[in-house]
Amino acid sequence: MRLREYVERLEASGELIRIKTKVDTNFEITEITDRVSKSEGGGKALLFENTGTDYPVLMNMMGSDKRMAMALGVDDLSDISKRIDSLLKGVMSPKNSMMDKLRMLPLLNDVAKWFPRKVSGRGECQQVVWRGEDVDLGRLPILKSWDADGGPFVTLPMVCTLDPESGIPNMGMYRMQVFDKRTTGMHWHRHKTGARHYDGYKRLGRRMPVSVVLGGNPTYIYSATAPMPDNMDEMLLAGMLRRKPVRLVRCLTNDIWVPADADFVLEGYVDTAEDLVVEGPFGDHTGFYSLTDLYPRFHVEVITSRRDAIYPATIVGVPPMEDAYIAKATERIFLAPIRLAIQPEVRDLYMPVAGTAHNLALVSIAHRYEGQATKVAQGLWGAGQMMFNKYMVVAPEGCDVRSVKEVFSLLRCIDPNRNLIWSDGVLDVLDHSSPTTGYGSKLAIDLTDVCGKDAKVEFQVPRTAHPMGGVELFDTQFAKEYGLLILFAEREWREKIDVESYIDENGFGDMKFVVLFDHGAAGSMRPEDLLWIAAANTDPRRDIKIYRKTIIIDARSKRPGYGNNPRRFPNVVTSVPDVIHYVDERWAEYEIGDFIESPSRRYRKLWLSDGAQW
Repeated sequence: MRLREYVERLEASGELIRIKTKVDTNFEITEITDRVSKSEGGGKALLFENTGTDYPVLMNMMGSDKRMAMALGVDDLSDISKRIDSLLKGVMSPKNSMMDKLRMLPLLNDVAKWFPRKVSGRGECQQVVWRGEDVDLGRLPILKSWDADGGPFVTLPMVCTLDPESGIPNMGMYRMQVFDKRTTGMHWHRHKTGARHYDGYKRLGRRMPVSVVLGGNPTYIYSATAPMPDNMDEMLLAGMLRRKPVRLVRCLTNDIWVPADADFVLEGYVDTAEDLVVEGPFGDHTGFYSLTDLYPRFHVEVITSRRDAIYPATIVGVPPMEDAYIAKATERIFLAPIRLAIQPEVRDLYMPVAGTAHNLALVSIAHRYEGQATKVAQGLWGAGQMMFNKYMVVAPEGCDVRSVKEVFSLLRCIDPNRNLIWSDGVLDVLDHSSPTTGYGSKLAIDLTDVCGKDAKVEFQVPRTAHPMGGVELFDTQFAKEYGLLILFAEREWREKIDVESYIDENGFGDMKFVVLFDHGAAGSMRPEDLLWIAAANTDPRRDIKIYRKTIIIDARSKRPGYGNNPRRFPNVVTSVPDVIHYVDERWAEYEIGDFIESPSRRYRKLWLSDGAQW
């Protein structure tokens, strides 16, 4: 299924809106897409047909449960999970007889059919070739999404590299900031396979060949984001999802093989002898800007494409957005391998959208012995991309971890001196709360042996409270049933807020959890917004304290240069007022449907400054 065929399927299913009016790739497409993608159910996919270039832009193509399943060629994502579950059980189960082993042959034969196949000649992705002076990234409709972004970014690049020693290919998704018509940044984090390949070429003193794929079958895009084991070809996963092999053609200038039906291929290299270059800022999937840092420079030598190419793009920022549905698919597809190969007692794994993939995970387990929750937490923190997780809740299998009510019915019963599991380890490089980039504290909460979820627990809640100690406002909507008190600080920032005195003086000593937010979060934030802010803005060891039997969480922004705060603190990602107003005025021209209010109006109340960082 080519990308254009996928677009046709989306349209036939009522999942696509074509926008024919001319739009700007700087900010306008982002603001329109942000409104649509945050609407109920993820809205529709958007095809911007008039971008000021020769190519249309496809946005939000996987931004709903239905479109995510369509992209992977199934009716429901559970179909894929069941298929993997069945495969792993067949492979991993004991084989006691020759007949048992022979029964595996059809299964192994199916697996062999999924391996990518190299074909001779040129592919559809090489119908058009730009060389020499024709190579100009400005001819592509590359988006600049947010006002403080360092420039335009390629946001769905499938970056293909080769291990310099083994020759094993890898396809990862690393954003690419456009510096000029022939160079970009290459934002592979230190934990990623692309960065490992780069280090290998650097040790050998060799230039690193790189090819970047855009478009093609949507399974390629998903596979490039998936948490595949190192040294396993992502095109094998794509073949399994498609149930047929990916056809690969050799690039024109290097020995990298790419999907024949891709829409664009950027061929080039990274010179490992070059100094790293400043890249960023970038409005990231955490909902905050990732700030400037040093990364390699990618040199584009040749651009090839289909004649009917479509430019695929996505935007990231304050959740929920399209990436939330991609993460949801990963959660379902990779639960079976986690359960069977790593932690067999795991029954369900849920990563709420507000946790932006890495900040929060809820796990239910078949609980049989003391300390099992600690074993599961530590095991998952050592498993692939789960190593980036910061907060984990471990519940018994009778608890539906996707139900806020059920989880909180157990959380309200915890003993903070017995049910908290503290640790330290690797964090996502994009985690802005830790004072050390890529490393910090972690916290798991053991709910496996607390009171039953049907236990009658009610908390005493005063009706009024007096501002004091730096606390100005309070919210008790979750206090009586769950023992969760929400506080908001004064407008003027203080390093220390006396929450202990506030809860004592105002009679809130019965609370199980007290969470303190910035003043800007008061009034307009939804509960899921507050969860997003709390998970993102906190370092467990620094920002969580136990006062008697109350857990106090400081979820405020952390002013750089104070105590153990990070040296830089980013701003929340939003559109600026001029862009919001411009799209408001043009809304009828887009022919999208009923007017959708800009989400940025709500989140701009969290702004700390007029740039990417405080």
